Amino acid sequence: MLVLVAPGQGAQTPGFLTPWLDLPGAADRLAAWSDAIGLDLVHYGTQADADAIRDTAVAQPLLVAAGLLSASALGDVSPGAVAGHSVGEITATAFAGVLSEEAALRFVRKRGLGMAEAAAATPTGMAALLGGEPEHVVPHLEKLGLTPANVNGAGQIVAAGTAEQLAALEADKPEGVRRVVALKVAGAFHTHHMAPAVAELAEAATSLDVAEPRFTYVSNADGKAVTSGQEIVTRLVNQVSNPVRWDLCMETFNALGATALIELCAGGTLTGLAKRAMPGVKTVALKTPADLDAARALIAEHASA
Repeated sequence: MLVLVAPGQGAQTPGFLTPWLDLPGAADRLAAWSDAIGLDLVHYGTQADADAIRDTAVAQPLLVAAGLLSASALGDVSPGAVAGHSVGEITATAFAGVLSEEAALRFVRKRGLGMAEAAAATPTGMAALLGGEPEHVVPHLEKLGLTPANVNGAGQIVAAGTAEQLAALEADKPEGVRRVVALKVAGAFHTHHMAPAVAELAEAATSLDVAEPRFTYVSNADGKAVTSGQEIVTRLVNQVSNPVRWDLCMETFNALGATALIELCAGGTLTGLAKRAMPGVKTVALKTPADLDAARALIAEHASA
């Protein structure tokens, strides 16, 4: 069984969309999406520096656009399940047909702007903890006033909170944690700091044209498969201020019998987690169009099976 997944913020790097624009029709699609959401995705995906694309109002639509471009380049694919990490859930929602591509990009543009505004209210951020067991890490984070915003599995939890709280974490690591790595994000996402953005997204969601998912959709909230398009959109709204449980998503992939996983552009992070938490599952990360042949071969293998 093949799983298709989409990465979240932090996966973007300067110029990462440049090679994708050489694919037939890609530049035109990206230009049309740019006009639709009032953001020059071509510029930010090919010419902007790391600081510019770290801005969450830019990074989020950029990653969704990249995911959709790379998904269309795969050709005909019918995965057994789809999912996305954080903002990657919007990519997965569009791929599953719950929202149109343009609607998904308009929605993620509002999400990015709302979260950027919420993040500007207080200096906050996120940091990945490498090592340690959840039963030791989570209580320690809560003692410091931090939120375990991403429970990613494979020995990785991401903490989120104020700059002062993250500094305290660096000085006082939980038992078993080897390193604390600051993430290239602009705020404490998936925490109470994002509450103002939730209200904005809830209002935006009322005007969306929502369909039922074409593929099994696995949710960040609890790792469960969701069959209602409206429920998926509701979860997208609430997800902004609630933790991402990617560990539970991978447990569901395993329970569904996953044998292969393809990560859309900008791939790498989720395949890395899968290699540790889903042993024996074949993985392909779409970083550039050069990775498409390996992904298509995996798709063909599973189609014939």
